[in-house]
Amino acid sequence: MENIKKIKLIIGLSYLILVCLFLYFLFSNFSVQEITSYDFLRDNRTYFIEIKNSNLFLIFFIFLAITILWVFPFLGFGSPIALTGGFIFGKWIGLIVVVLGLTIGATLLYIFGNYFFKNFIREKFLNKFKNLEQNFKKSEFTYMLIYRFIGGIPWQLSCLLPALFNVKLKNYFFATLIGIIPSTFIVVSIGSGFEKIIDRNEEVPLIRDIILSPEIYIPILAFFVLVLITILLRKFFYKN
Repeated sequence: MENIKKIKLIIGLSYLILVCLFLYFLFSNFSVQEITSYDFLRDNRTYFIEIKNSNLFLIFFIFLAITILWVFPFLGFGSPIALTGGFIFGKWIGLIVVVLGLTIGATLLYIFGNYFFKNFIREKFLNKFKNLEQNFKKSEFTYMLIYRFIGGIPWQLSCLLPALFNVKLKNYFFATLIGIIPSTFIVVSIGSGFEKIIDRNEEVPLIRDIILSPEIYIPILAFFVLVLITILLRKFFYKN
């Protein structure tokens, strides 16, 4: 328990230091008025696109490293990084880099949690998820894949819970890699859609125009369909 408190303190301090450094850098170079303006978004969109086009390979691996660190050790969740990946790289390359980064980061978090927090996780959550233990023993990869696809649990916790069932590292990695693709693709597509809207509009577009843009409303509709599917699957999966 003492080790857990120390690790939480280290992670919390790391977060605080990182946020302070980011805010210091941001407000040293830009005013609040600039940051909240549409011109800021449009100009920086051009800046990021130019950097990406000049050295895609390097930017890909820098963003991959940032995504891994975002998940572990900084325990960030997937949506912000997926939106950013779609905005910078577009749908397909964005999907690849975000899914890879989230999967590697989640796997590192799982290894860390399995080593340091396994007894704590079992003590807190085993009774709640006891009904899943036999299912994971029957077909570990299949149930891990379904578990990743349906979600419904905060990202950080969902990365750690498989420690309850002693999921093999190989099954954890590949089930995560495949299982998060649908939801990640939708969020990446929304980020890519925003980039295209900003590219087409010199002035701030109306909210109505943003929502009615195919780049935005199609992935949003897909998101709601996915949510309905996963809600139905969750009731079956967590019940049985």
